[in-house]
Amino acid sequence: MTTTTQLIRARRFLPLFVTQLLGAFNDNLFKNAMILFVVYEVYHSEAQEARFSALASAIFILPFFLLSALAGQLADMRDKAKLIRIIKGCEIIIMLIGGAGLALAWQGASLDSVAMPLMLVALFAMGVHSTFFGPIKYAILPQHLRDGEVLSGTGLVEAGTYIAVLAGTIVAGWINVEHAGIGVIVVACIGFFAGRQVPPAPPLCEPEPLDYHFVRASINLVRTTMKDRRVFLAICAISFFWAIGTVLFIQFPPLAKNMLRASKEVASLFLVIFSVGVAIGSVAINALLKGTVSARWSPISVIGMGVFLVAFQQVCRIWPPHTGPDVMMDVSTFVIQPLAAPLMLTLLGIAICGGMFVVPLYAFLTTFVEKSQTARTIAANNIVNSGAMVVGSLATGVMTLMGVAVAQQLLIVALGCGASAWLGHLLFRAEKAACAA
Repeated sequence: MTTTTQLIRARRFLPLFVTQLLGAFNDNLFKNAMILFVVYEVYHSEAQEARFSALASAIFILPFFLLSALAGQLADMRDKAKLIRIIKGCEIIIMLIGGAGLALAWQGASLDSVAMPLMLVALFAMGVHSTFFGPIKYAILPQHLRDGEVLSGTGLVEAGTYIAVLAGTIVAGWINVEHAGIGVIVVACIGFFAGRQVPPAPPLCEPEPLDYHFVRASINLVRTTMKDRRVFLAICAISFFWAIGTVLFIQFPPLAKNMLRASKEVASLFLVIFSVGVAIGSVAINALLKGTVSARWSPISVIGMGVFLVAFQQVCRIWPPHTGPDVMMDVSTFVIQPLAAPLMLTLLGIAICGGMFVVPLYAFLTTFVEKSQTARTIAANNIVNSGAMVVGSLATGVMTLMGVAVAQQLLIVALGCGASAWLGHLLFRAEKAACAA
């Protein structure tokens, strides 16, 4: 029986896996239902749509930047299973607010004054929810799993997350917004009951006073975590990856609508392909490394990501201009277009390489630190990642204001892969130096 099969059946892993999967599904169902509704039903200009998409991403990311230090302290100093139950209980309340916003948006009632603020408040609150759950889901793995299972567990969590992103994105693109409002509440309730099955995970260190000063706590946490060169380089490389991913996710809906003249279902399809690709890459890298935590494949993976990004941009650039009636293409019409296959394959290549790049780096963060410090290491990573993602969101907004076309923005993003490849190379050298020592 393989390690993966053993883990997926074990109570020490399965309830956590299901809980995080449902949480990721709900995040994406709510966020994408909101963004697709606003892009396709409310705004009618590429600049407005890109700005709203960037604003929504920034609102969701902001709690990671502000509260990750507190989340990491809590996860290391309190029973992680108890924290999961509290967090999942809060998710039900958040989704009641978000569901009400989606329902009002569907009815067209008080869209600007009530519905939109409710949806954005719920989006921010889901960011808070994910901020506190993120360190727990990674820090609990080395506590419940054996040393040879940590990479497999991390790969499964990443693959499961992107399968959930895939499912949430599909559902958001294909159901009406009022049904999405009901769905997020139901899924939150199921996630709460799944979270209650996670086995106890008591703290591995003596409880310390919590530092509620988020600026000081964040600076101290990042400074302490970055002392290990391997952890420092892994965090920097992951941050570049998420900055690139943020720009891509922001641009998919406007790109599908304005450049390809495709419906929201096609925009949803792009996000689905990206999520499937990352899940494939997450599993593939585990098979290549055979359970060993290593950055050996990271540089070549991110170079491949940059090559596929350039290819994707070139296909977008030569996409034939729309002629005929001003009607959006549905999925069946889109997939028979001559350039649809290369467009989707290059997007899949971007995502597979991205998954292969990022999964071993997360395993570094949970393997090469003391188990009592794992959650705080993940929290420090989240702080730096969220800062990079905010920069990615702001850069997208600035490029849009400067009139840079979406396809050209993708080419600029591809250049960032070179920096990630260099960081991956430095990490592999640091890894070899540590092994030699």
